[in-house]
Amino acid sequence: MTTVSPSVEVERKTPFWKRLGRVPWTWRITIAYLTVMLFIPIAAMFLKASTEPPARFWAIATSEIALATYNVTFVTAIFAALLNGIFGTLIAWVLVRYDFPLKRLIDATVDLPFALPTSVAGLTLATVYSNNGWIGSLLAPLGIKVAFTRTGVAVAMIFISLPFIVRTVQPVLQEMEHEIEEAAWCLGASQWQTFWKVILPPLFPTILTGVALGFSRAVGEYGSTVIISSNTPFQDLIAPVLIFQRLEQYDYSGATVIGIVLLSISLVLLLAINFLQAWARRYDSR
Repeated sequence: MTTVSPSVEVERKTPFWKRLGRVPWTWRITIAYLTVMLFIPIAAMFLKASTEPPARFWAIATSEIALATYNVTFVTAIFAALLNGIFGTLIAWVLVRYDFPLKRLIDATVDLPFALPTSVAGLTLATVYSNNGWIGSLLAPLGIKVAFTRTGVAVAMIFISLPFIVRTVQPVLQEMEHEIEEAAWCLGASQWQTFWKVILPPLFPTILTGVALGFSRAVGEYGSTVIISSNTPFQDLIAPVLIFQRLEQYDYSGATVIGIVLLSISLVLLLAINFLQAWARRYDSR
């Protein structure tokens, strides 16, 4: 039978409001800020969606056009995040491990999607990838159309989510010890074996973090995708644009229902990614 120390017993009997007064001020400011900026808006969104009867809520959330936008939004965002997970890691590797001319300029350019307004990014991508654009004119003879298609949506999501992967992986690569790689080489491991067995395991949770951040950014993107896509239902219409269209029709509760679905699906996917991160860390620590 376990015994409870007197100090713990006294703490349990102390009223909650007295214990709250002993909480550090930093903790109280943090909770207050999160309540105002995060918890209350989310609660308000759920309260607004709850004004719809359950049958109508389900009808809005599972309508054909809504299901089509979920497909375009989440499948394309996952594709963009995974693709950036590969090439973002490669870019971070090159920036950390190699010295070459204009390295600092290229390194600074990676952050451009952070600073560039999304509408400007969409306009630029639509111009470059249109049939008369620099890249689009090269793809048009091959029968490949990018701008004003779902492919254009993917390009926009890749563009705006790339820095999240690069900037997440880059610091971890900088802190990795080269002696471990050299020891693997001395033991006869090839460069590929060294990367797969030595470098990737501790790096994998960080890559997943970058992928999760990039995915979240891609799902919520509006400014660039609305310009580079044709916003045609069942083709390249994304869920954020559908929400805006419902708001233009003064259907605030319907727009909130779509927002709740987006929030729920995003939360489930992020929890799955966090589970993979935890599993990867446990596997690496063995």
